[in-house]
Amino acid sequence: MKNLTLCLILLCLAQIVRGQDTDAGIYTLEQAAIGRDLYVRDCAICHGAALEGAEAGLDLAGRAFRDRWHAMSIGQFFELTKQTMPVTNPAGLSDANYAAVVAFMLNRNGYAPGDRALSSDMAQLADIPFVEPATTQAIALAAPVEAEGITTEWLHHRGDAGSMNYSALDLINRENVGRLEVAWRWKSDNFGSASWANLQTTPVMANGVLYATAGQRRAVVAIDGESGETLWMYRLDEGERGEYAPRKGPGRGVSFYRGEDKETVFLISPGYLLIALDAKTGRPREDFGDNGIVDLKLQLDQDIDPVTTRIGASSPPMIVNDVVIVGSAFPAGGAPPTKEMPVGNVTAYDANTGKRLWIFHTIPQPGEFGHDTWLEDSWEYTGNVGVWAPMSADLDLGYVYLPVEAPTGDNYGGHRPGDNLYAQSIVCLDVHTGERVWHFQTVHHPIWDYDLPAPPVLIDIEVDGNPIPAVAQITKQGFTFVFDRRTGEPVWPIEERPVAPSTVPGEITHPTQPFPTRPEHFQPNGVLESDLNDLTPEIFAEAKRIAGQYTLGPVYTPPTVISENNRGTLVMPGTVGGANWQGAVADPETGIMYVSSTSSPVVHGLVSDPDRSNMRYVMGRDSLDGPFGLPLLKPPWGRITAIDLNTGKIRWVIANGDTPEEIVNHEQLQGVDLPRTGHDDRAGLLVTRSLLFAGEGIGLYGAAYGGSKFRAHDKLTGEILAEVDMGVRQSGVPMTYAINGKQYIVVAAGAANHAGELVGLALTDE
Repeated sequence: MKNLTLCLILLCLAQIVRGQDTDAGIYTLEQAAIGRDLYVRDCAICHGAALEGAEAGLDLAGRAFRDRWHAMSIGQFFELTKQTMPVTNPAGLSDANYAAVVAFMLNRNGYAPGDRALSSDMAQLADIPFVEPATTQAIALAAPVEAEGITTEWLHHRGDAGSMNYSALDLINRENVGRLEVAWRWKSDNFGSASWANLQTTPVMANGVLYATAGQRRAVVAIDGESGETLWMYRLDEGERGEYAPRKGPGRGVSFYRGEDKETVFLISPGYLLIALDAKTGRPREDFGDNGIVDLKLQLDQDIDPVTTRIGASSPPMIVNDVVIVGSAFPAGGAPPTKEMPVGNVTAYDANTGKRLWIFHTIPQPGEFGHDTWLEDSWEYTGNVGVWAPMSADLDLGYVYLPVEAPTGDNYGGHRPGDNLYAQSIVCLDVHTGERVWHFQTVHHPIWDYDLPAPPVLIDIEVDGNPIPAVAQITKQGFTFVFDRRTGEPVWPIEERPVAPSTVPGEITHPTQPFPTRPEHFQPNGVLESDLNDLTPEIFAEAKRIAGQYTLGPVYTPPTVISENNRGTLVMPGTVGGANWQGAVADPETGIMYVSSTSSPVVHGLVSDPDRSNMRYVMGRDSLDGPFGLPLLKPPWGRITAIDLNTGKIRWVIANGDTPEEIVNHEQLQGVDLPRTGHDDRAGLLVTRSLLFAGEGIGLYGAAYGGSKFRAHDKLTGEILAEVDMGVRQSGVPMTYAINGKQYIVVAAGAANHAGELVGLALTDE
């Protein structure tokens, strides 16, 4: 439905003749030539290289096209188009580029060029009746670009600023996906003194070039998108500062900025520097910050040591309308050495100069909204509350959406009484001012390490006949919170339900927590006896024996103090989810969101340990065993869930992979008819016009099982249509693009004792 709307908007182009007769010449040939290249890049995939129409888009040339629509002003067209076009990058073009595409459309429909360029100034546009062109042939412009010249870019970390991880490309489709194979591999073996297997980067692609990160020091690499050849590399040795980085290694990628006169790759280094590189050469931009670098530690309104303070980032910055927005990450917070920590304030910078534009205090200061949720002056010393996951943005509204993490520490809040805004909240900011537009706290007084782990997904849906520009935030605990992204009004009711109080000395938990009534939960949560592994009576009996050593209960059962009779609270999903940084993907054509999650439980058991921390309680050390070495809970242990965001209902659920061989061959399961169980690692997902792509495992951290298969699923049913054995295990979120009419899918992968690599997949020749 969304693509049809886009097509209808484009079909109005023939009517945008204004101020004078169209044949008097309201565009130049030079302008139309620019528009031709933009059309090939952004529009031809839906509407055909010769404007002849395609399966996803109607024809844009000829009498039927001209006769189909009544008059529309350029101003109206610009406003409508900028809201939705192109589908993979709404509002991603400049006004001048939109005018150039219009000029190309006029040329292809036979309207004569002139000496005056089509204006992109909204104030100068006025209506004019639609007239017949002097000729039905394109005038003085090169022949239509052939289909093989189509190039489709991937300009954002998750495909578009709204983080759908969706592409309208369909060159790889149901009919031919069986011919998908490895086309090239880019390897990171020599990036660092030791190989880094867990390559989590998702490249961006512009002008046929991939930009990604690799290695211990987070080098930036430019890679030819057709061959996998390295074009340039940038590496910064941060010395001692880099050694104190809380998030070493490649991180999850870079951001790409297309300005009026330059193209820039932005990186956040492990040591928390914002670096601007010329996209063509890889050299730091001398006109940005201090010779291409801004020291982020000096921008946080805090007295911190620029070398030793352990603040960094693993996600790329978000760029919205010439503004670069930066989050932060800290060391793991289960047992922080002190309750006094730096705060992960969010900062924003001019993309052209590096000047700081604003700061948003994630722990509100005196006089700011939410300050009263930090009791007993705990705002003065509590830290964290960073944004370590990628952000999302609405480029038209000029809003950025922050998925915020927990305060110090993750599982004990006795030193910070109160609700603790903006911890574990989705926060909407005005990108130009940094002012809060709205927020919603998903966990009050957080003590379960249920950070918002993934970028919010921005998607237009229709609920009970009402169109809603929505934002959907998934959580580790298996919930999805859906709001009108303009106002923060919940799409469906969110209920405050009573939860169990804490029994830990000094801990005052909130009496209720928010539960969304829809969408349906994509992951079961809480641990009860009925959740234990019952594949055989013997396995169930052993699982009950193990679970009997812990405190069980529904979601939000609080952590407990470890004692002789209690080893802590069993929590599921655990601290890594449920869902985690891999996030959700969404299909704008159907309104379906896809989420990968796991059922791995963890122990939240607290101890008093003055040698480790000045906090009264921190997380104890406990390894959770399963019955006979099998998972403690019943399968599936990992799943992929399709949720219709128009109804809030689950469309389908499948296991995220085959049953691991170690389980199939387990001595306790001989003769047992096993279901397809999946495994305990989340898949990175990608959705296109006809397919859903998923690997078998991602992250190479904390998971016992995984595999090297990369699969194509029917996105409406979950049916497996094809699979490719990459030889190594998926470790990053996939992306896709097209160059010269050929579509590629690229996914980061690795294995133990095997350096991470980027695997480029494409169709074999027929």
